Amino acid sequence: MAILESNTAEWPDEGEILPISGVDIHVKDSPHPFHLDQVGAAQENWRAEIAANPHLFDGRMVLQRVLRIEHGRVVGEGHVVPYSTFLWWRKTRTDAAFHLFAMPVIVSSDGALILVRMGSHTANPARVYSPSGSLEPDDIVDGRCDISGNIRREALEETGIDLGAATAEPGYHVLHMGRAVTVFRLYRVAETAEALVEKVAAHIADDPEPEIDEAIAVWGPDPGAHNYPPFILPILTWLFDGKR
Repeated sequence: MAILESNTAEWPDEGEILPISGVDIHVKDSPHPFHLDQVGAAQENWRAEIAANPHLFDGRMVLQRVLRIEHGRVVGEGHVVPYSTFLWWRKTRTDAAFHLFAMPVIVSSDGALILVRMGSHTANPARVYSPSGSLEPDDIVDGRCDISGNIRREALEETGIDLGAATAEPGYHVLHMGRAVTVFRLYRVAETAEALVEKVAAHIADDPEPEIDEAIAVWGPDPGAHNYPPFILPILTWLFDGKR
């Protein structure tokens, strides 16, 4: 099989949202070249990370090596790496890798976007964005990443919201910033914003190790309303300012 190459020339400008029909990420059995080259530096950085935050866990996740847009889809190849390798890549942002992650855009019956505030013990403390997480080995089905399965699993684990009962709009959208690639899909749920926030609060109370502190109902595109990461801001404009 031919080695896939990246094609960033086909990508939209950073922060620009592009509709896509799907995502096809093939996970290779071999180690990621970035991991092989940087394992020593990654472990040194990991020691500093856990000294600052002992709650971090060096689990396994998929870090992409190449990505391209082809026939209206994002396609690429990735490798399973330790989380410590990803955190080191996130600091360096070299062109040896991409980080593609998926998330739902959850909209209540009364029109609010439901986001979550991450816990202080996580790698993104106090940040406000959609319930989501990196692709993990459990998301690999027949050698490929199950994007919709990852979205549903992460939302259920973090919030107790079952997206299987929601109405998903066809297709996905993608944006990229600094080799971080966000894939998202719009889900409309039957509950009101108030009911969803209360549901998430009850889920957090029952979770012995919650990842999030609370759910937040967002009603507009104000970029300063919460502690948003940069990738959320174009999505707020897309959703609330009629860009979709």
